[in-house]
Amino acid sequence: MLLVYTHKITPRLNYIFKHYFVRILQIPVIFTTKVDEFVAHSGPKMTYSKVPLGSEFFIRSHDLLFEQGINDIDINIANWEDTICFFAAGEKSSIPFDIFAAGFYLISRYEEYLPHVQDIHERFPAEESLAIKNNFIEQPVIDIWAYKFLEALKMKFPNYNYSTRAFNIISTIDVDAAYAYKNKGIVRTFGGILKDIFQFRFVNFWRRMLTILNFKSDPFNTFKELLKIKDEYNVKTIFFFLIGDYTTFDKNISSSNNKFKSLIKSVADYAKIGLHPSYFTFKSVEKLKKEKIRLESIINTPITFSRQHYLRLSIPETYQNLIDLDIEQDYTMGYAKVAGFRASTCTPFYFYDLDFEIQTPLKIFPFAFMDVTLKHYMSLSNEESLLKILKLKESVKNVNGTFISLFHNETLSENEIWKGWNTIYKTTVIND
Repeated sequence: MLLVYTHKITPRLNYIFKHYFVRILQIPVIFTTKVDEFVAHSGPKMTYSKVPLGSEFFIRSHDLLFEQGINDIDINIANWEDTICFFAAGEKSSIPFDIFAAGFYLISRYEEYLPHVQDIHERFPAEESLAIKNNFIEQPVIDIWAYKFLEALKMKFPNYNYSTRAFNIISTIDVDAAYAYKNKGIVRTFGGILKDIFQFRFVNFWRRMLTILNFKSDPFNTFKELLKIKDEYNVKTIFFFLIGDYTTFDKNISSSNNKFKSLIKSVADYAKIGLHPSYFTFKSVEKLKKEKIRLESIINTPITFSRQHYLRLSIPETYQNLIDLDIEQDYTMGYAKVAGFRASTCTPFYFYDLDFEIQTPLKIFPFAFMDVTLKHYMSLSNEESLLKILKLKESVKNVNGTFISLFHNETLSENEIWKGWNTIYKTTVIND
């Protein structure tokens, strides 16, 4: 048990200390504002305040954890050995930076509350983030800071029995289009045939006809392969099904299609199922609720997992809507254009609502990369994509974090676009 003395215990302080000590370092932590209680404590202890009480383990605090609301904050990035940090703590501090205030700034997504120009999908632009601007997006710096802090703590308290968490892998699959050709209805099927003919896509026309006539399996129907890999590699796998009504941005099979319903039910027998809220649920809690009820009626089980389609995330509104509908876990935390750690951590965390200054019950699972990001946005070759994945995976493994990948069912189709990605997927999810 670690005792922390501070001049004021705030919701922000309690939240970020629990993330560092309980979720990352596996160290129980309690707080006190009483000097005599702190002095009497015989176990590990530290002071988090403006000045030390004596010669104890001390970190000089930044004001951020004792404030409320959103303010302009001056941030100066500096080097800390093999990584970076900010909020310098001064010479008396046992470590050179206030990692707790810095960590809170990043994990609360403080910068996403500040004024910014949205992208074409009304999202916070990746290029506006502190992590992109200062080239640490591919590092889970909060976890790295935690382990650097732990080194200093062990020197001060070498006899304490420290625990270590285990490296963990979660594979998440977005099902934007369950099938390439089949089960799309007469109008969409006929429209696809005409489009192939008028655009002289005769190879695609031939494949479409063979699939529709059941001479060939649908290339996007890779669910048996994904479930087989799940069992073979013993990897936790979650499927997020898009079941919204058809729009320009939502083009999955109709949720009333019996073959589609049967597919969802069969996958749910072997893996976790989550909701992939459609494009226009972004600002409509009514649409979100409708789709949640729709998916629950198909699998006859409460839906508690979610990931926004197009990664359309507006903080805090999106999360507040999910909380209102009893969603317990969200997997949207990441960028579409770049790989890396949007919240600068590879440890699942609870969303802190800066509007109300409270820790919410919604647990956020940040992913490290998306297949489309590597292939299309970053224009990486298969070899470059795999190297990027392995680099991100190693960075998570170094801090015993949770490595979460985002693939789509069509990624394993082995068509012209995704040739070779079956092997990349297997390499990603293996816990070697």
